[in-house]
Amino acid sequence: MTVELIEVAPNKWRVKRPDLKPARSDLPVPYVISDTMDPVEQVDGRFYTSKREYRAVGKAHGLIEVGNEKIKPRKRWTPTKESRRKSIKTAIEKYQAGHRAGGIRV
Repeated sequence: MTVELIEVAPNKWRVKRPDLKPARSDLPVPYVISDTMDPVEQVDGRFYTSKREYRAVGKAHGLIEVGNEKIKPRKRWTPTKESRRKSIKTAIEKYQAGHRAGGIRV
């Protein structure tokens, strides 16, 4: 195997690699999402071919488009000093009463 080096600056070399062309689409504007769609019936009984109009009617009727709903973040529960003391006290009382995790009484 032969490695060919290319001088990129005085006393700085790198391995010669084949030039890779960036991936390009045949479309004139590949990153544009179209607003048109096949006719779809909305709750008002009319057919819509525009995504914007379809979503506006659904939003006006109080509908949620699946996949676009905003989920409320769950609040993280952090125990207070009182609740920790209470749970430890309960665990000690259960242990002293003979309750064990495996269900075996001593």
